[in-house]
Amino acid sequence: MSRMETLKTEAMGLSDSERAALASELLYSLPATLSDEDEGVSEALRRDADLSSNPSSGISWNELKKELGRE
Repeated sequence: MSRMETLKTEAMGLSDSERAALASELLYSLPATLSDEDEGVSEALRRDADLSSNPSSGISWNELKKELGRE
């Protein structure tokens, strides 16, 4: 089994929150070469940083659905 397969197997044994934290750390460890034409990736990263620094600036899923008229 390759090292990557071994790591993947071990990672799949983690809880959902542990896997999410690991995935986040791995993504943030990549060089900033990922982008798209409309800069959606950079916008998502900016919003994530804003929400991390000020959690009260976000809204809940239910609030978003309500604002979109889907509730």
